[in-house]
Amino acid sequence: MANAAIPPSVTELIQTFAELPGIGPKTGSRLAFFLLRGKSELAMRLAEALKGLVEKTRFCSKCYNVTEDDPCPICADPTRDQSIVCVVEEPMDLLSLERTENYRGVYHVLHGALSPLEGIFAEDLRIAELEKRVREDELKEVLLATNPTSEGDYTAAYLVQRLKPLGVRITRLGRGLPVGGDLEYADAVTLTRALESRQEL
Repeated sequence: MANAAIPPSVTELIQTFAELPGIGPKTGSRLAFFLLRGKSELAMRLAEALKGLVEKTRFCSKCYNVTEDDPCPICADPTRDQSIVCVVEEPMDLLSLERTENYRGVYHVLHGALSPLEGIFAEDLRIAELEKRVREDELKEVLLATNPTSEGDYTAAYLVQRLKPLGVRITRLGRGLPVGGDLEYADAVTLTRALESRQEL
C-alpha cells in the first residue's frame, strides 16, 4: 500500500530491494534512505553496475556459469582437463572450489537443486544439458559437488540414476564437508580434502 509521506520512486526502490534474498521491507527502507542521504555518486555507480549486469552477462553455453564471454574463461582454458566435469548447484559453489586452486577440470552449473516440495524438478535445472555433455563430449569423470543437504543428496542420487547408464565414471566430493552446509561457506582446506577424498558412486 502506498504511503503519502514517501514518494512513489522511493517506495518502488524499497519494494525492489525487499524482493532480494535476505532483505525485507525494513532493510530495503534502510538501503533506500542510505542512498538518498547525499550518496548520489554511489547510487549512480550502483545503477551503472546493475545496467552492466543486465547488458553484459549471460550463461556460458557449455557449463552455464555466469560470464561475459561465451564460452566462459574456464571452458575456454586449454590447460583445464576437459574430460572431468564438476557438477555444482550454483555459480557461488564454483567460485568456492576455484579458491582451493586444486581442481583443474571444468564445471557444470545446475542453477539449483531438486526440491519437489518447493516445486523444483529436473526440467527446472540444467540436467538435460549435463546429459548431453556426457553423451557428446569424451568425459572420463563426472564429479558431483552438490551441497551436503537433503536436496543436494537427492539431486546427486537422481544424477547417478540418469548418468550411470551412459557409462561415465561418477564420483562425489568426500564428506569432509559439514552435513547441512553449503559449499559457498566452506573453507579452502575443507574443500581441498573433499576433492582429494571424492568417492566413486
